[in-house]
Amino acid sequence: MSMKIRYQDEPLGEIRVVPDFLPSPAELAFRDEGVTVTLALSKKIVEFFKAEASRRHTQYQRMIRRLLDAYVERQSQELLPRSPQTASPPVARKRSAA
Repeated sequence: MSMKIRYQDEPLGEIRVVPDFLPSPAELAFRDEGVTVTLALSKKIVEFFKAEASRRHTQYQRMIRRLLDAYVERQSQELLPRSPQTASPPVARKRSAA
């Protein structure tokens, strides 16, 4: 059996307030507005995501959605205008002989 804690009326010393860093319940419950689409995927893709989702105890459609969200986020950042100092020159592409 564990020992009982005995509280005493002693000064606590210096006390400081810690800023609230936890998200609000509204932020925790926030979900992006969804749009239902019909999309034909290869059997290989669906089998892969189903297997990975099963291993990670999640839904395969959620994994696909997160992958697409990450792709869009990354592509959106690359499309932002850059300042002249950070912009790289355009790359010339070779045309294939047809």
